[in-house]
Amino acid sequence: MMTQNKRLAGIIFTAALLLLVPLVAMQFTSEVNWSFFDFLVAGFLLFGTGLVLELILRKVKTIRQRIILCVVLFIALALIWAELAVGIFGTPLAGS
Repeated sequence: MMTQNKRLAGIIFTAALLLLVPLVAMQFTSEVNWSFFDFLVAGFLLFGTGLVLELILRKVKTIRQRIILCVVLFIALALIWAELAVGIFGTPLAGS
């Protein structure tokens, strides 16, 4: 039980730490201009990805399947993040 709590704390800490990057950058440059909604969506994506990763690590038994699923998960995160950031696919998600 304690290990699960440590992992959850690690997921929350990592998501918060990653969200601090644009928050700090906004203090030094006008190139980074995130709204509250941007932080909310990014937090949801990061925290959700962490929880799905935790689920994969708990439920999937073979190392090979874990690696494949984790790679697919992180590719999906990167593609969604890129679409929301710059609209590389031109979907309505990016406001195109």
